[in-house]
Amino acid sequence: MIELFISAFVTLFVVIDPPGCAPIYASLTGGATERQRRSMAWRAVALAGAILIFFALFGEDLLGFLHIDLDSFRIAGGIMLFVIAIDMVFEKRTERREQRAEKIKATPEVEDVSTFPMAMPMIAGPGSIASVMLLVSQNDGIEAALTIFGALLAVLLLTLAALLLAGPMMRVMGAKAEAVITRLLGVLLAALAAQFVIDGLKASFPALA
Repeated sequence: MIELFISAFVTLFVVIDPPGCAPIYASLTGGATERQRRSMAWRAVALAGAILIFFALFGEDLLGFLHIDLDSFRIAGGIMLFVIAIDMVFEKRTERREQRAEKIKATPEVEDVSTFPMAMPMIAGPGSIASVMLLVSQNDGIEAALTIFGALLAVLLLTLAALLLAGPMMRVMGAKAEAVITRLLGVLLAALAAQFVIDGLKASFPALA
């Protein structure tokens, strides 16, 4: 189970990208008080966690209701994660996040950013939803599910810490260090995405195995 925990932790950490969420959160909450920033950070992480747990528990049943094969979802999820990885390596993901942040900042009536865009789609986005569903579907048993949820909780706690320490972190890390970390995580995510696609293809076409 230690190997499963590490695998799930690395996958979810790379996809959710707590260090990448920190500068966006700092930018979105620049005019808020310290108490407001803490409150929004807690709400964002709690809501994102609820969304991810829901899809982990009921996502497979939802796919069944829609007549979507799980192996097809593995392939689609792997491709989706691979696209995210390419964006991370070439910094397109960061650009889009910053553009989204600027749009929200330009809209004065939007004050609480905990639900959108922080909880969804920045934390509980398509990539993290696909990842948690795939991890649970590929590992049967209550013990395996609890291990994956433990890894998810660890990543969410790190995300919460990143949001709470967003301002000081940005001053310490700097833009260049953040770009290097994001690109390294992108390469790792690309390899994980490729494995998802390979597993899905093997299950759909046994002759490939």
